[in-house]
Amino acid sequence: MPTVAIVGRPNVGKSALFNRLAGRRIAIVHDQPGVTRDRISAPCHITNTPCTLIDTGGIGATLDDGFGAAVSTEADIAMQTADLILFIVDAKDGITSIDQTLAQKLRKSKAPVQLVINKADNEKQEQLTGDFASLGYGSGIPTSAELGKNMDQLADAIDQVIEPLQRDIEEAEEVVKREGLKIAIVGRPNAGKSSLINAILKDDRTIVSDIAGTTRDAVDVPYEFLGELHTLIDTAGLRRRTKMDSSVEVFSAMRAERSIRRADICLLVIDCAEGVSAQDRKIARMIQDEKKPCLIVLNKFDLYHPGAQKNVRLEEATEHVRNELFFLAYAPYVCVSALKKQSIGLVFAKLAEIRKHAQEPITTGKLNRFLGAAFEKKPPQAKKGSKRLKLLYATTAINDRYTAIPVPTYILFVNDKRLMQENYEQYLTNRLREDHPTPGIPITFSVRSRNATDEKKRRK
Repeated sequence: MPTVAIVGRPNVGKSALFNRLAGRRIAIVHDQPGVTRDRISAPCHITNTPCTLIDTGGIGATLDDGFGAAVSTEADIAMQTADLILFIVDAKDGITSIDQTLAQKLRKSKAPVQLVINKADNEKQEQLTGDFASLGYGSGIPTSAELGKNMDQLADAIDQVIEPLQRDIEEAEEVVKREGLKIAIVGRPNAGKSSLINAILKDDRTIVSDIAGTTRDAVDVPYEFLGELHTLIDTAGLRRRTKMDSSVEVFSAMRAERSIRRADICLLVIDCAEGVSAQDRKIARMIQDEKKPCLIVLNKFDLYHPGAQKNVRLEEATEHVRNELFFLAYAPYVCVSALKKQSIGLVFAKLAEIRKHAQEPITTGKLNRFLGAAFEKKPPQAKKGSKRLKLLYATTAINDRYTAIPVPTYILFVNDKRLMQENYEQYLTNRLREDHPTPGIPITFSVRSRNATDEKKRRK
C-alpha cells in the first residue's frame, strides 16, 4: 500500500494525529517531548484509499536522553520511503525556527508534502494559521487531532495523492500475499528485541541502544517471508512496576502486555550472557497465563562462555533455561546473536516447525484411546474418604481466536472434577507430549463434571 509519513518537531501532536487517522490508540500520546522514538506503522482508517501511516520521532530538538540523532535518522528514512508527507506544525506555538529548518529539509523530498496545522482547536487559533503559508507549502489544513476537527478534509487531501498510486500498485501486483503470523517479541529491557527485528529484516528498522527502555511503543513491523506477510511486534521491555520511573514507561508496559494477548505466537528473548532473571520468569508466566504459543530466543549467545566448545555451550544454556523456566517446558529454543546476525534463520525455521505440528491436532478417537491407556497405566489416587477420579469421555476444542496457530483445549468429562489433582493433570500433560509432540504449543485441560445438574447439586 502507499505510505504516508507524519513528520514534525517534537510535541506538535504527531502521535495524536496518527491515532486519529488510524482509528485507534496505537502511539503513546504524552506531553513529554520525544516520547515517540521508532517509526510506528498502521493502516489508515479514515481514507477511502488503503494506505499505511508512519509515525516518526520528533525532528530538530535535542532530546535529554541522547536519542536525538537516531530519531532524526528514523524520520529521514520515513521521508525517503513515503509516498506522501504530512508536515505537522503547532497552531498554538506559531512558526518556530525548527519548523523553518524542517520546511527547508522537506524540499529535498521526492514525495509531495501536505502542511497540517494541528492544535487549531478554536476559531481564533484557526484565523492565525495563515502565517504558516510562509513555510512554502500553501495555506495548509487546520486540524485538531484531539477534537477530531477537519479530519474529513485531511482524508480527502490524502486520497487525492495516494489514489492514483494505489491503482498503479494494484495493476502491478501479481502475487497475493497470504496473511502470516502476528509475532510478539517480548523480554526484559536490553535483551536485544529490537536488534533481533533488525537482524530479521536485514535493516536498521528500530532504534538500538544499550540504554534500557529504548522502545516505548509497541511497534508493528510488516515482514514478508516465503509469500506470507507477517507482523513483527516489537514491544517495550517489561520491568517490575516498582522500577518504572515515568508514566510513559507504565503505558509502554501495558502496551507490551496487550501485544502478548493479540499475538499468534511470542518470541521470548533472553539475554543468554546474563542468564534468566526474575523478570524473565514473570514475562514467561504472562505467556503461560495467556496460553500463547512460544519460542524462546537465547540472544547474545556469542557472549555465553565464548571460550568453550559450541556443543558444550548449547547444552549448558539449555539446561539453565529448562531449570529456570521449567513451567514453560513446552517452548522450544534457538540460540542466536542478533547483533552479529548469527543463526537468525533458525528463528523462522523453528516457527515453521511449530506451525506444522499445530495444524495436526490429536483426533477425538485417538485422544480417548490415549487417555484411557494413561489412566490404566497410572490410575489417579483417591482422596481420603472420597471416590476415585474416573474419565468418562474426552474431546478436543480449538479456540476460534487462533487461526494461524491453532491452540487446542482438551475437555475431559469426569465423574467429579474436584477429584482431579494438579500432579495427575501434569502427568497427563507429560504423557500427551510424549505421545503427540506439539513443540511450542501449550496444553490445556478443561475438566468438567459429568453434567451441569450434578455439579449444581454438589455445590448445594
